[in-house]
Amino acid sequence: MNKEQFLKKLDTALNRLSSDEREDILLDFQEHFEIGKVEGKTEEEISQSLGSPNQIAKELLATHYLEKVEDTSTAGDILRAVWAVIGLGFFNVVIVLGPFVALVAVIFSGWVSGAAFIVSPLLVLVNLVIYPGTFAYFDLFFSITLTGLGLLIAIGMIYVTRFVTKGFVSYLNFNVRLVKGGMKHE
Repeated sequence: MNKEQFLKKLDTALNRLSSDEREDILLDFQEHFEIGKVEGKTEEEISQSLGSPNQIAKELLATHYLEKVEDTSTAGDILRAVWAVIGLGFFNVVIVLGPFVALVAVIFSGWVSGAAFIVSPLLVLVNLVIYPGTFAYFDLFFSITLTGLGLLIAIGMIYVTRFVTKGFVSYLNFNVRLVKGGMKHE
């Protein structure tokens, strides 16, 4: 594959990035071709030594999304980063998607538990409106206790969510470095 074909495939594979970022990346790879020509290599040898444009694009996209998630860790950014890292290799479906689903389930269940405990006094009031003869002070005070526990759970979940997010982003970075390192030795 010559320089023009390589750069065209790389540009197509990087279509999710902004045009400025794509242009910077393409200029870097044009520089690789220029350096290779100075060293006496043909365009085909240079493109072969660089590797597959699609794999290069996958690695660059994964790195881009991981950098973006470190700046602003929104749910959408995290999902894009996870998806980009999964795209690096089939093995990552198990290694990345499994822990991601498990962590999301644990975090979601913690938030749901905290919210359920917080709204428990409302359920006591609804029960009082529907069945006025069943009111007991124990129910009221127990629901207030659950509200306090729910607030503590919610506060704890804020810290757990931040910690797990940072930890999982570190895990994704490790996975990308591992895949990139593994690709170099093949």
